Amino acid sequence: MQDLSQISGARQQRALWLSTFAFTTCFAVWMIFSIIGIQIKQQLGLNDTQFGLLIATPVLTGSLIRLFLGVWSDQFGGRRVLLLVMLAAAAATWGLTWAKTYPQFLFGALLVGIAGGSFSVGVSYVAKWFPSARQGTALGIFGAGNIGAAVTKLLAPMVMVAYGWMAVAKVWAVGLAVVGILFYLLSEDDPSLAERRRTGVKPIPFRQQMEPLRNLQVWRFSLYYFFVFGAFVALALWLPRYLIGAYGMDVATAGMIAAAYSIPASLFRVVGGWLSDRWGARKVMYWTFGVSVICTFLLSYPDTTYTIRGIEGDKTFHLAIGLVPFTVLVFVLGFFMSLGKAAVYKHIPVYYPQHVGAVGGVVGMIGGLGGFVLPIAFGAMNDLVGVWTSCFMLLFVLVSIALVWMHFAIRRMERRKFPQIDRETDLPEIINAQQSAKGRR
Repeated sequence: MQDLSQISGARQQRALWLSTFAFTTCFAVWMIFSIIGIQIKQQLGLNDTQFGLLIATPVLTGSLIRLFLGVWSDQFGGRRVLLLVMLAAAAATWGLTWAKTYPQFLFGALLVGIAGGSFSVGVSYVAKWFPSARQGTALGIFGAGNIGAAVTKLLAPMVMVAYGWMAVAKVWAVGLAVVGILFYLLSEDDPSLAERRRTGVKPIPFRQQMEPLRNLQVWRFSLYYFFVFGAFVALALWLPRYLIGAYGMDVATAGMIAAAYSIPASLFRVVGGWLSDRWGARKVMYWTFGVSVICTFLLSYPDTTYTIRGIEGDKTFHLAIGLVPFTVLVFVLGFFMSLGKAAVYKHIPVYYPQHVGAVGGVVGMIGGLGGFVLPIAFGAMNDLVGVWTSCFMLLFVLVSIALVWMHFAIRRMERRKFPQIDRETDLPEIINAQQSAKGRR
């Protein structure tokens, strides 16, 4: 493989920023149902479960195809694969304007989901331009393309209110196609592909690329990403609906406040990549899960009225999270989830440098499936439980499981590497005191 130190910084930066812009556009299209789905819900008279399925359906496609797109990117080059993904998704988005019934909208949403597969393509492409010591930062910058969710939440409501949801679909489709063509014309093939073409070396066979998926570690990384990315996507889709229902907002205001979650959950992924390079991805994951447990616990508390039988009569008081505290908590949650997204993908090129596409694809696929499953679960819990904060109760359970599994997996690795840990049960200062006492005898 070509020595990456010989590649000019300008070429590396061009590849990185073009990929990030293309991914931002793809993500904006991938999240389009978070806004247009609200008007479609009213048009078709859908309940919350049907609405949850509709907004989550694009995430299903974008998740399932990530594994294959990641492998194809390793084999044929991310530049070519990303162009095809963007053009196909643009055609599908325009095609939404022909849908009339709920099944037709679901089918169209499946095709729009192709845009979500762009992530594994971009990860494979970007990772090949940078050495291991800089991959965390580079992939963090690329992953900041998640801000496309905020772009849709800020701009799509204005277009939809003025011209209807069909106009949003048409504008987003044209924009995606134009950006895809510009990306292909201005970018170049990654160094790995160029070197293979020069030397005539064949790409790694599909079966060989799948071998790392036998490792439990890959699936543990996938659970991490199921929360930090899947829950991010789910909340990015669900929050406008949540704010309209729980706080009585209009769609434009709900979209703007939901962007207060999407923006930090996207932009600060760059910080997560830098911190992972500097302090280690494991430490960043502890920060992410620890703070997320606290935030989801607080957000889970339902709007409650208490009546206490006092000495001189009943005393009633009301306890609920107001809009300002809610926005702050969601902002903090989004910030630490963004750190975690970068930290998860920092692991992959380090542990599996020859299988970034395959491992990154399956981790991205499981994470994306979280974005499909969770909105449906949110809607079903609304219909069954009837408590708005039930979505955060579910996320609290999910992140708690991830934190516990990560901690015990790390402890198991430490015991394997340092078996003396199990024998040393006293604190260091007690051990030193015991040794000093022995020396005085």
